[in-house]
Amino acid sequence: MSVSAVAADRSVCVPLPVLGRDVLVPLVTGGEAVYAALDYAASAPALQRVWDDVAAYAPYYGSVHRGAGYLSQLSTDLFENSRTTIADFLGCRADDQVVFTRSTTDSLNLLAAVLPQGTRVFVFETEHHASLLPWEQRAGVEVTYLNAPRTHDEAVDTLEKALAEREPCSAGDSVKSGPALVCVTGASNVTGELWPVRELAAAAHAHGARIVLDAAQLAPHHPLDIAELDVDWVAFSGHKLYAPFGAGVLAGRADWLRSADPYLAGGGASRKVSRRTDGGVDVEWHTTAARHEAGSPNVIGAYAIASACQALTEAGFDTLVARERELIARVRAGLAEVPEVKVLSLFGDDAPRVGVLSFVVDGWNSSHFAAALSAEYGIGVRDGLFCAHPLVRTLLGTDPQDPGECGAPEAAPGERSLNAIRVSFGAGTPDEHVDRFVRAVKELVTDGARWNYRTEDGRCVPAE
Repeated sequence: MSVSAVAADRSVCVPLPVLGRDVLVPLVTGGEAVYAALDYAASAPALQRVWDDVAAYAPYYGSVHRGAGYLSQLSTDLFENSRTTIADFLGCRADDQVVFTRSTTDSLNLLAAVLPQGTRVFVFETEHHASLLPWEQRAGVEVTYLNAPRTHDEAVDTLEKALAEREPCSAGDSVKSGPALVCVTGASNVTGELWPVRELAAAAHAHGARIVLDAAQLAPHHPLDIAELDVDWVAFSGHKLYAPFGAGVLAGRADWLRSADPYLAGGGASRKVSRRTDGGVDVEWHTTAARHEAGSPNVIGAYAIASACQALTEAGFDTLVARERELIARVRAGLAEVPEVKVLSLFGDDAPRVGVLSFVVDGWNSSHFAAALSAEYGIGVRDGLFCAHPLVRTLLGTDPQDPGECGAPEAAPGERSLNAIRVSFGAGTPDEHVDRFVRAVKELVTDGARWNYRTEDGRCVPAE
């Protein structure tokens, strides 16, 4: 049996089959409803395909790179073949490395740890905290935070001006600028809007800088090609790519990864360790991806990501993107019929986007609204600032404040809200889920909640 082979008779359907699609949840008003998972931007449900592939492999589980036994060799092949599958999915160049991590956050912290001394990092304030925060933790690295742009052209212009300021003042200036890195998202986890990645990469390279793409929200929704986008690195997470295990990927240029000390020191990262006469040890580290994968790796997590990559590729991104655009249009048209709802956007209503939308409702505390969607309609969304506090506050025009109790409006009609509600969906979302969501929004705004709610540990929950 070849556990890495996919089932011979596996049909592709739209929406793609995911775990939990038939789960019933209780409603406070009585009865049950099929759970509508509309929080894909946080964690997408696992594809049934991924679950089946992992279940088929589980009896053959073994420790990789460390054993002569059959299961160890099979697991090693599976692990390394997964690396190749992911490299193909990302359109990696021949000399790129694919490093397995725990998540997008871990991937970007790994990249921050290998930056050369004196690197200057440029990052827009609109980033998720995973790509906004790691850089200042690295000694000898200077971070420049760029203001939120309102158009694609403004984003490119803002970056070019910032990069130009770090360069020598004249051609005769012998002082050379140090390394520079630009970090940018592919699709916003707040608005779903696509960023001009190719243009930003061109601007970065024109000024001698490198660029890393946070593809956590882009990879599950759109085809991704490192070489075509001309980015230096890509980071993403399995749990947003329909593979719900603690694994992620950092893929891209190898030179900074090879020249830096290992992200973690330990077995697997080292090729040879020997004692010195003075009592210490000499270590020869790997120059491959293993250099930053010390310890026993998450083989199942890596294989789950590879399985998801295969499933999305076989389903066809053209089909997946077309259907998602229909769902986006459906949601936007429904919300547009409710005057009290304001959809948040950086680049405007016509900006291309993935299936992620955030909004506020006049007169409603966002936690209260999200709690009512869950308790009364069986719909799971998210509320708050979405680990992108500067961006959401920019979009809302607010300062950091306590959002208040859930039972009362956080702001009067026409006043500014303090946080937002996010709905997100993807390849596994049935039409009925988005239709139920739009209907629920309209009913809650028109008729109000049918249940009483209270605040518990900072969250709005149904009152008993």
